[in-house]
Amino acid sequence: MSLEVSQLTKLYGSQRALDKVSFKAVPGRILGFLGPNGAGKSTAMKIITGYIQPDEGYVSVLGKDALNKPKEVSPLIGYLPENNPLYLDMYVREFLDFSAGMYGLNGKKREERIKELLRKTGLIPEQHKKIGQLSKGYRQRVGLAKALIHDPQLIILDEPTTGLDPNQLVEIRGLISEIARDKTLILSTHIMQEVEAICHDVVIINKGKILAAEALENLKSGDSEVLLELETEESLEIEWFDKIGKVSFGKKPEKSLVISCDNATEARKAVMKIVQEKSLNLISLSQSKKNLEQIFREITQ
Repeated sequence: MSLEVSQLTKLYGSQRALDKVSFKAVPGRILGFLGPNGAGKSTAMKIITGYIQPDEGYVSVLGKDALNKPKEVSPLIGYLPENNPLYLDMYVREFLDFSAGMYGLNGKKREERIKELLRKTGLIPEQHKKIGQLSKGYRQRVGLAKALIHDPQLIILDEPTTGLDPNQLVEIRGLISEIARDKTLILSTHIMQEVEAICHDVVIINKGKILAAEALENLKSGDSEVLLELETEESLEIEWFDKIGKVSFGKKPEKSLVISCDNATEARKAVMKIVQEKSLNLISLSQSKKNLEQIFREITQ
């Protein structure tokens, strides 16, 4: 087990930023650490990385006590904070060389590691530019390279894709997936699409409490409810369909509905019967499973 977090509690005055938080992470599987803004994600990441101390709890990194032996554990962790602090007046290669020196890398090993990360992060064409001249996407790459420079076993990325354009998103996702093949990687985010795209396991936190901690596949398959989305040319009334399942308006106000139900076959028959009885002109009736965003909303609300 690369990371084990047990019963973490953090108080700010009377506010419990974390309330007995426990979860685990293993190599080769990306863990999505999900929660709304202010849920406690960054506080948990700062405790794991040794930036702040909890009021209660235990953190183990590769079997070492991270809270009581921070100097031993720190070299095992690579951390990209949400605000990605960089020295903007330094050149990319110069910054990575400086960062490598901070971790005690010297000589040939230092040079080889810098070359490897410049290649992996796609920074070779930008290596002689000042960091302040780079786009947001390339600055994120520099931050990733810095977090990886000492070849850590546990990598924590806090909101690494915030503010990136669609092309940059795809590139950073690919890079994260490659990095995680033989490492333990935690991706802290509030963006559901990021988790569905690259994560294997999920922890959902809200108001400092863990609400779910399991494989993403199990979380999604564990919900047996099916969604039927109905669209017609006429306005619809929720009351017509409320005996079928949980009903809400869809993407087109009043002319589309989403029905959450357990038995899709019977629900479709019931919907079509109402369509006929009300003489509605059907545009579409589609069926799908709940996505992570819908499951997340239900859990956190």
